[in-house]
Amino acid sequence: MLDATLTLIESTPTPASRFLAEYWRYRDLLFFLTWRDVKVRYKQTLLGVAWAVLVPITQMLIFGVIFGKVAKLPSNGLDPFVFYLCALVPWQYFANALTASSGSLVAQSNLLTKVYFPRLFIPVSACVASGIDFAIAFVMMLVVLLGFGIVPSTSLALIPFLVLLLFLNAVGAGTFFAALSVRYRDVRFVVPFMVQIWMYASVLLPFSQLPEQWGVWRYLYALNPLVGVIEAFRWALLHHEMADATAPWMLLMLGMPVTVALLVVGSVYFHRTERKFADVV
Repeated sequence: MLDATLTLIESTPTPASRFLAEYWRYRDLLFFLTWRDVKVRYKQTLLGVAWAVLVPITQMLIFGVIFGKVAKLPSNGLDPFVFYLCALVPWQYFANALTASSGSLVAQSNLLTKVYFPRLFIPVSACVASGIDFAIAFVMMLVVLLGFGIVPSTSLALIPFLVLLLFLNAVGAGTFFAALSVRYRDVRFVVPFMVQIWMYASVLLPFSQLPEQWGVWRYLYALNPLVGVIEAFRWALLHHEMADATAPWMLLMLGMPVTVALLVVGSVYFHRTERKFADVV
């Protein structure tokens, strides 16, 4: 009589499903890393969360005076202070999240060499923690709009989707530069310089005011994913006050593939290099 043999065939999980399962298992750690980042951000500061309001207000005054009153750049018929504030608040979140996440691995190198956990949580938690400043600044912005006699319409419901796009752009670029900075420490000098240039390329001019003779260059400009998001922020908050209130759907559609590309490139590069983090950090 032959012995019966039981053969069990199981499917091998794909890398994506394996990573997702691991992230879900460590989900509580993401919360604690985020909470720690928030506490470190405001620990031993004189003004605390007031910085979340002072920075965009100061930038609004500078941009409004220099580019609105002196240079007289177009602002879609809006007061230049309102026009720039509605762009600077979302931009400031993206800039803070990108800067914090790009340097997060080097700043927390002691964790990388002592215990295992999903390394991706470090730059992601930095992006999530920056959302606290954004929430405070957003409330301040609504108060300023009310002070100018502007009441946002029902299009305000678009804001959560736009915040998600800001977050995904910050995570995509931040994870890439975070992994790159582990090997090349001069990335910490490149990122602030890049962020400064990126700001002027995203905040200064509304797409509708770009010269028609630019032709295809106008749409290449819109491939900057922050252009569509910032135009959409202005539209969601102010379109009923604008001289030209063209909905920014086309700009969002042009920018979203770039957002996806940033996420893919950032996550792939991060996962290919993370096994060496503890050796070179």
